[in-house]
Amino acid sequence: MLILGIDTSGKTASCAVCNEAQVLAQETVYTSLTHSQVILPICRRVVENAGVSLAELDGIACANGPGSYTGLRIGVAAVKAIAFANNIPCLGVSTLEALAYNMVCCKGTVMAMMKARSNLVYCAAFSSDGHSLSRLTDDAVISDEDAAKTAEAIGGELFLTGDAAEELHASDDLPTFKNAVLAPPHLRFQLASSVCLAAISKGATTLHTPDLLNASYLQPTKAEKDRLSR
Repeated sequence: MLILGIDTSGKTASCAVCNEAQVLAQETVYTSLTHSQVILPICRRVVENAGVSLAELDGIACANGPGSYTGLRIGVAAVKAIAFANNIPCLGVSTLEALAYNMVCCKGTVMAMMKARSNLVYCAAFSSDGHSLSRLTDDAVISDEDAAKTAEAIGGELFLTGDAAEELHASDDLPTFKNAVLAPPHLRFQLASSVCLAAISKGATTLHTPDLLNASYLQPTKAEKDRLSR
């Protein structure tokens, strides 16, 4: 499978072209610009640098949540636009699963954690055999303490990744995380190549038409909360 991957779910904007054997091209930018300003030019450069055409792609994958509400909408909209215009099937991949693929070479439990609000984190745990992942928990919005309890219940060698990992690893109140292995800085943020890996692991049969691609927020948006409070 030849996959174009896009991730705009966090502070990085990332795009990659990958197949089963290698990352053909990737560009990742940690930027203060909005993802809508940078993601399409990045995609254009990455496809050109990979030496492929859009017509050669088997599919497009994007991180469809959880993450930044605005970032997710930008990524999903970009993928829908490219997919519709070029008649390419696509796939939404859990941001947390893609993050866990950053650490797929580590045998044990990989826990991906992203900052949500106050003391909450987006969290999911996966088992890695060093080559592939199997999911242990669903994506969830939980407290730091509940995330630590989940990790403790799973047991075994624990690896942490995601933008919440460093803070939780440093916490004296969460010994389960303090004793875990913290991913290095370049593997704690979203990478489009990991989105591609997650998509490739699911196989071509999971690709679908772009009208079925939607963001998965896990939490109500501010507009929804405001409407419910009225």
